[in-house]
This record gives sequence, structure tokens and C-alpha cells, in this order.
Amino acid sequence: MSEEQGDVPSSPDIHFEPVMSLPLVDIKTLEENEDTLFQMRAKLYRYDSTGDPPEWKERGTGEVKILKHKIDEHVRILMRRDKTLKICANHYIQPYMELKPNSSSDRAWVWNTLADFADEEPKPELLAIKFASAENAQKFKEAFNEAKNIASKFLKKQEEAAENESEDDSSSSEDDSEANTTPVKESPSKTSDEVADKLSNLSVKAENQTSTSPSKEENKKTAK
Repeated sequence: MSEEQGDVPSSPDIHFEPVMSLPLVDIKTLEENEDTLFQMRAKLYRYDSTGDPPEWKERGTGEVKILKHKIDEHVRILMRRDKTLKICANHYIQPYMELKPNSSSDRAWVWNTLADFADEEPKPELLAIKFASAENAQKFKEAFNEAKNIASKFLKKQEEAAENESEDDSSSSEDDSEANTTPVKESPSKTSDEVADKLSNLSVKAENQTSTSPSKEENKKTAK
């Protein structure tokens, strides 16, 4: 066996260069400018009201996140399906939103959104999410309520900024109007009554002036 093994030629290490080299592509998830407030595995459902009868349909299983933008402080829910990473929930958390418990489970919550962008076009959705335990569901509720508080504070800031801007605009417009105020010129097209009134005033003044001058001459004569 040793002689036969000695007769077998050793195969050299062969290395093939790829026909085309593909550069590494940095795929952005649009989460680079956001902080993660909550992240946990869950199952998402949507209520299909178009069915007969209407029913809950599973939308996907994966990591659900509550993300806060680092600059404008918007807070949203983002959820992607396992493996495919396809988005199954993507909408802002608004102050009016309310988590309602599922009557059949203490591990699930139900809420409404007026504009979910999971399908790229905004659509109103009734969503339900289910976690592995009641403890995890409670953590989601706490993070959701925290996001609502952030959203309400941000909305209040926007309203105050809009009010201040409107006040500044009104004050600046008043200043401009005062600075640009010019004497009003009389329009050349006046009515005949206005012209007659002016003429009568002028005639009265003229009569007054002519009436006073003779009295002065009489006084001078009497003085002499």
C-alpha cells in the first residue's frame, strides 16, 4: 500500500480567479439616523375588512422595532419579516394612538394607524401584535407609551414654533406697512359734488377776505 501511495502524484493547490469581481455594496436600511427604543421578536396581524367575513390575517414574524429619529424626534414602528427582511409594518406613532388588549390573550395588543407604509403607499390599518410572553407584551406597551409622549412633545414644539412664526410675520408686516406709508394723493376723478363743495368753500373764504379789508380802510379813515 505504501508503494501504491508513492506512485500517486500529488495534486497541486489550484486557485481560480473569478471572471468578474463584485464590489462590496453598503446597503442602507434607513435606520442609520435613528435610535432604537425597543426591539423584540413578535408576530404581526392585520385585519382584512374586505373579506367575507372579515378576518385577521398574519402579516409576518420578525423583529419589531420602535425607532426615534436623532434630529427631528419622529418615532415610528418598523417590523421586517424573517429571512426576506420585507417590511410588514412601518408607520409613525402618534399621540392619539391607543394600545388595546386582546380579549383572548394577555400577550397581544391591537391598535389603529391612519397611514402605514409597509406597501410603500400609505394605508389605514388595524394591526395586532403578539409576543412570546405577557412580560414582553408589557415591555412593548411601555415603549409604545414612551413614544407617544415623545410624539406629543414634538407636536407641541411644532405648534409653538408655528405660533411664534406667525407672530413674527404679523409684526414685520405691520412695521413694513408703517415704513412704507405715504400721503394719500387725491384722485383726479372726483365727483361734481365734491368739486362744488370745494368751490363754495373757496368762495366763502374770498368773501370773508374782501369783507374784512373795507372795514380796515374805514377804521383808518375814522382814525384820521
